[in-house]
Amino acid sequence: MTFRLRAARADDLEPLYEMAKLTGGGFTNLPPDRNALGAKLERAGTAFANEADELADEQFVLVLENSETGAIRGTCQLMTQVGQRWPFYSYRLNTLTQYSQELDRTVRAELLSLVTDLEGSSEVGGLFLHPNERAGGLGLLLARSRYLFIKMHRARFADRVLAELRGIIDERGGSPFWDGVAGRFFGMNFQEADYFNAINGNQFIADLMPKHPVYVAMLDDEARSVIGVPHPTGRAAMRMLENEGFRFEGYVDIFDGGPTMTARTDEVKSVAEAEARTVASLDCDKGERAIIATGNLATFRACFGARALGEDGSIAIDSVTADVLGVGVGDKVWSVTR
Repeated sequence: MTFRLRAARADDLEPLYEMAKLTGGGFTNLPPDRNALGAKLERAGTAFANEADELADEQFVLVLENSETGAIRGTCQLMTQVGQRWPFYSYRLNTLTQYSQELDRTVRAELLSLVTDLEGSSEVGGLFLHPNERAGGLGLLLARSRYLFIKMHRARFADRVLAELRGIIDERGGSPFWDGVAGRFFGMNFQEADYFNAINGNQFIADLMPKHPVYVAMLDDEARSVIGVPHPTGRAAMRMLENEGFRFEGYVDIFDGGPTMTARTDEVKSVAEAEARTVASLDCDKGERAIIATGNLATFRACFGARALGEDGSIAIDSVTADVLGVGVGDKVWSVTR
């Protein structure tokens, strides 16, 4: 059974909706709402059709497809420039140090400050893999194929890229961070705020959120304990991001307190190491395992495969990969070692 990642189409709406119902909340980029998902696919279709090779406010949606059955089993997204339609808010965790000469005492207080520091960055997000397919490295394929897409369309992305990880959600579907911080000002629970944000955007944050820093020491224990902590299902994703060169620099999500990871785009491992080569052979069944991609924008496709790199700048790939990607000798593919 072979899977490939490809550009999403309008007719992927229903399988995306069915997957969205499985996320369990706190997953803003994949809301269980047909209208919102339809609008997302329409926006992605416009981005895929735009051939202008320049940075703009766009969103690309990719889907993981079983190449034999056509079933959609996962998805991921790329946002080229966040904070253009409405502000991109984060909390920044920092420290205020104060000294009293009379007491000869230094006091350090941790603060959460509402910032828009990450505005203008690109974002990789919306990664979701169907629970029945969480084996065989398909999450890795979803995550790292996004970086091949960035490398193949580099001018369409900013010089900094971020990834937001879902924070801690309790058994009731609530967020200890939301309850301890923002929820005190909005008169709605986490699920209501999360859903409203997914459908309507976060302008209501700008309208109602206090602009003064929040002293972490004044929060309850439950809220403090989850600041910058990923949801248990996101720990593997955090490790993959760290392996790519992303780092946690104190930015957390304003809703659930989950960590926001950042990196310089050209320093992301899979972006830096991806390279384009011309296919010289389709007889490489025992080659090095790699992620191999081809196409442009709406024709983008990627899958796992075997490769052997030639000294002349060529590449040999296995015949199964060639069939899944629809490429032959003389075609150009991009690849990065698995």
